[in-house]
Amino acid sequence: MVAAVAANCVIGVDIGGTKMLVGVVDESLGVLHRIQHSTDEGDTTELLDRLAEMIDEAIEAAPGEVLGVGFGVAGILDAKAGMIAASPHLPLVGVPFEALMGERLGVPVAVDNDGNTSMLAEWLHGAAKGASDAVMLTVGTGIGGGIVANGGLVRGSSGGGAEFGHMVVEQDGEQCSCGGRGHFEWYASGDAIGRAGERAVAANPDSALALAAAEAREVTGALVTELAHDGDAASIEAIVEVGSRLGQGMVSIANIFNPELIVVGGGAIAAGDLLLDPARQVVAREALASLGANVSVVPAEFGADAGLIGAAVLAFEQLAQS
Repeated sequence: MVAAVAANCVIGVDIGGTKMLVGVVDESLGVLHRIQHSTDEGDTTELLDRLAEMIDEAIEAAPGEVLGVGFGVAGILDAKAGMIAASPHLPLVGVPFEALMGERLGVPVAVDNDGNTSMLAEWLHGAAKGASDAVMLTVGTGIGGGIVANGGLVRGSSGGGAEFGHMVVEQDGEQCSCGGRGHFEWYASGDAIGRAGERAVAANPDSALALAAAEAREVTGALVTELAHDGDAASIEAIVEVGSRLGQGMVSIANIFNPELIVVGGGAIAAGDLLLDPARQVVAREALASLGANVSVVPAEFGADAGLIGAAVLAFEQLAQS
């Protein structure tokens, strides 16, 4: 039995704005080996070299033959041109990623947006399994997304759909990493939790968060989340603020798409109901009554691994079709 599972492995790769996660995944979607590295330093060549090294390491660690590699990339894919058309967080714009990695690795390669791969995992095997209409939000460095409508994954005319993080939610608002202003991800992402935490430090100098900052700990979304779970009121307030802004974006999503579910994944989901409950409250209060009453806001079943698992699912799906 173990040998049969071991003989059918793929590599799932989740390339986010701040980290790359590579895993050996079997047919039961178990992650047998994982490797993580940051993406926030180096140019295109260095990023691709590091990625190839991580995949080579994963292939060596696999208990059997690796049949293919699936990638979820934080960027807008131009499926027709076979390249990454835009990526605010990664030096991959204009890179013919699929062809390049396929040639370099020598195994079948499948590539999609990381929000789509997360949606694929949750729709086929996770929190949205069986849903005909659902939306995925991957809340991390920025906000990615995926859409299932009428029982199918929606990618848009060129493959770049569901970029919810770049919805304008604040006219003439703060400048986003993409260059635009007032975008959803500035106000409601994992990085936004860090920024809210910095404001909380200034407003609450006696808080545990302020004490941590005074000890030269960087005020990040992860630190704020950690201290919020420990009961620090200032950290909880910061997460509630971001959760409410997350809910405001969800109101538009609920009103436009009328989904059964909004599934939330990405690193920020570590905050759990501290983040999701304020969002749910805003959706219940502000969405059109018949639509808000019919949508559930739920955490991703695969948590922060949804992109990795979804990339593996993408690889398995491509192999099944070939």
